[in-house]
Amino acid sequence: MEQSIFKNYKPQGFYDEYFDGEASPRPAAKSLVDALSGLPASELLNRQAAAEKSFLNSGITFTVGDGQGGALDRIFPFDIIPRLVEQSEWTRLEKGLKQRIRALNEFLKDIYGDQQILKDRVIPSDIVLSGKHYRKECVGFYPPQGIWCHVTGTDLVRHADGSYYVLEDNLRCPSGVSYVLENRAVVKKAFPTFFKNYAIEPVESYPEELLAALRFIAPQGRAHPRVVVLTPGVHNSAYFEHSFLAQRMGAELVEGRDLLVENGYVHMKTTRGLERVDVIYRRVDDVFLDPSVFRKDSTLGVAGLMEVYRAGRVAIANAPGTGIADDKVVYKFVPEMIRYYLSEEPILKNVPTYLCYYDKERDYVLDHLEELVVKPANEAGGYGMLIGPASTEAERKKFAALIKKSPRDYLAQPTLALSRVPTLVGKHCEGRHVDLRPYIVYGRNIYVMPGGLTRVALKRGSLVVNSSQGGGSKDTWVVRRQEAS
Repeated sequence: MEQSIFKNYKPQGFYDEYFDGEASPRPAAKSLVDALSGLPASELLNRQAAAEKSFLNSGITFTVGDGQGGALDRIFPFDIIPRLVEQSEWTRLEKGLKQRIRALNEFLKDIYGDQQILKDRVIPSDIVLSGKHYRKECVGFYPPQGIWCHVTGTDLVRHADGSYYVLEDNLRCPSGVSYVLENRAVVKKAFPTFFKNYAIEPVESYPEELLAALRFIAPQGRAHPRVVVLTPGVHNSAYFEHSFLAQRMGAELVEGRDLLVENGYVHMKTTRGLERVDVIYRRVDDVFLDPSVFRKDSTLGVAGLMEVYRAGRVAIANAPGTGIADDKVVYKFVPEMIRYYLSEEPILKNVPTYLCYYDKERDYVLDHLEELVVKPANEAGGYGMLIGPASTEAERKKFAALIKKSPRDYLAQPTLALSRVPTLVGKHCEGRHVDLRPYIVYGRNIYVMPGGLTRVALKRGSLVVNSSQGGGSKDTWVVRRQEAS
C-alpha cells in the first residue's frame, strides 16, 4: 500500500497552515488531511498532471521575457493542494479590507481635492506630491460616484505568530484574479467529492460583481452602458486575464487603436460603424492612456480620452491617479488614513516599515541591511528588492548607494517568516511559503472575493511568490465548516 503524501512532512519551525509544531493536523485542516491521506500518492500526482494539462489546453498563461529581447508564454504554475482559510478568520479579514479600501478612497479624493491630510501634516507633503504616480492632471477631478479605486488587490502575509499583516496595496491594474477562477474550476474537476462534503465559499460570481461595479459608474442616463476592457495587447504579461475577464463579462476587448474620440465622446470602431463607449476597464497604466495629456509617444491609449473623462461622458476604472495610493512608501501611512478619515482603529496591521525618507530610519536601514528586506517605492513583480539575509556584500553596497541617492524612493521591512502550506514537490510533499491577494471591487457596495489568489514560492526556501520570479498559485478555500467525507 502506498504511503500518505504527508508521511514525512515536517513543519520545520515555520507557521504551517495545515500542521502544528507537533506535526498534528490543525482542527480546520484535519478533515482535508484525512481525505488527501486516503488518496494513493500516485493518484494525487495523476490529478496534479491532469490539472496542468487542463491549464495548457485552456491557454492559461502569462508572458515573460526570454532574456534575448523576446517573450515566452508559460503556463501559470499551479499546485493542486488547496490553501484553507477559516470562515472566522476570513470574516475579520473581509471587514479589515473593506475598512482599508474606504480609507484609501477617501485619501485619493482628498489629495486630488482639498489636500487636508497634507495640510494637517498627517503625511508629509513631499512624499505624496513627489510620488511617481501622483498625477497633477487629476487635481480637482471628482470621478463618477466618487469612487477612485474600483478594483484593488491587497497582498496579505501570515507571520510566525499566525497573524495576518498587509504587505502592500495594488490599486493601479491589479492582476491575477483570472487564475483564482481557473484554479477553482480545475480543482473542482480534480476533487468533485470535496466540494460536496466541504462548505467552501464560491468565487465564481466575481465577473458579475465587476461588471455591476463598472455599470454603476457609467454616465447618467445610459440605461444599457457599453463596457470595454482596454488592453495593451497580446504581448502584455496579463493578456490572458484581459481576454478572460472581457469574455466572462460579455464586454468587448479593445486596444487603443480600436477607440477614438469624436464629437466629445469615446467610440469603438466596429464593422457596423462607430459605437459609443461608456465605461473603460483599463489594464493600461496612466501614462499610456492619453498621448495628448501624458506620454506623447504612447500608442496604447486614446488621444482626447482625458478630456471626455473630465467632462463626465466616459468612466475609467481604476480612475487615473490611483497609483499614488499603492506607492509602497505611502503604504506606511494607511493606518493613519484610517484613523484620520474614518475615526476607527485599523483592523488589519501593516508590516513594520522603515522609510529612508526620514534620517533616523534611513540610518537604521543602512546599518542593518543584512537583516532587512529593502524595496523600491514603485517596482512590482518582486523586482528591485534586496533580501538582506540572502544578499551579498556587493549587493548591499549597491543598495546603500541607491538609498543615499534617492532616499524617498526606498523603504525597508523586517524579513518575515511567511507561513507555509503543503505543496507537491516531485513525488512527495514539502512546505512552501505563501501570501494571499484578495480582490476588492468597489461599486454600489464593496465586494471582497472570498479567499483570493494564494501565491506560492515554489523554490525551496524562497520568500518570493511572484510568478515572474518562479512562483505559482493554489486554490484558496474559505471554509464555513469542515465535515469528514
